[in-house]
Amino acid sequence: MKRALVAAFLLTGLGLVVPQARAQTGTARGKVMDTQGQPIADAKVLIEFQGGITRKFEVKTKKKGDFMQVGMQPGLYRFTVSKEGFQSSFADHRIALGDPTQVPEFRLNTTAQAVQQAGGAEAATLRTNFQKAVELQAAGRLDEAEAAYKAISEASPDIPEVYQNLGSLYLVKKDYAAAETAFQKGLELRPDSTDLSALLARVYQESGQPEKAMALIEKSAGDNPQDAKAQFNRGIFLLNANKSEEAIAAFEAAIKADPEMPDAHYHLATQLVGQGKIADSIAHLEKYLSLAPPDAQNVGTAQGLLKALKK
Repeated sequence: MKRALVAAFLLTGLGLVVPQARAQTGTARGKVMDTQGQPIADAKVLIEFQGGITRKFEVKTKKKGDFMQVGMQPGLYRFTVSKEGFQSSFADHRIALGDPTQVPEFRLNTTAQAVQQAGGAEAATLRTNFQKAVELQAAGRLDEAEAAYKAISEASPDIPEVYQNLGSLYLVKKDYAAAETAFQKGLELRPDSTDLSALLARVYQESGQPEKAMALIEKSAGDNPQDAKAQFNRGIFLLNANKSEEAIAAFEAAIKADPEMPDAHYHLATQLVGQGKIADSIAHLEKYLSLAPPDAQNVGTAQGLLKALKK
């Protein structure tokens, strides 16, 4: 009886099957960390719509470095992250309707790290040039930004953030070959970067190479078993490939790495319903709700599903 009730629930108003029918806006979720993987609180995140209409949001990161912005129209946005004492960074990402869109994690270098990397007076010049390149990119002056990043890479070829930003620039231009080259160079310098792996996987996905995208996500998850984000990304890719059993395992791995990751509990719970594992689904839905997630639509879905499962 419960399974029939749940099946009926999934096909009705809560929209687990077709959330686009209900959601009119999207949500962005992300994290800002330092290069050691520690969260950066109170970093400013400027979010600017890239669709020709002026639309801006500004949020600050919380204690765990996380941020969220709701009420976003779907489309391409530019996320610029800044905080005093750190090098600014930005990335472009497309926000979809429905479930929160996970923005690739930002990893910021401190001023001290830049000095150590570049040495002496060169560090100040490097920071200034990098900041100018970021500002040019954020202003949409992509050709000038590209030239600025290339000049930095020629003078200081061992800074992965330069290749990450340069690759993001090429993604906006849909120059997938150049984006691939830039992200690959960044990964050579920082092989354990889940951000660069996710961005390169996006290149493969958008350029019609889903197998390569999946292989890269699998490698990133395998190389970073304790990184909750790497495991969660794998789960989402598997879910989109209709590989439910493997997606479940990936979400479980994400929760093992970070038991307080709300989205992992939510997606795991919805997948467990299809497996008939009602008690486990209830447990993860309750955990999800206990974490006070800010996404109103997913909260409503979780509450309704929980009520249906307990009948």
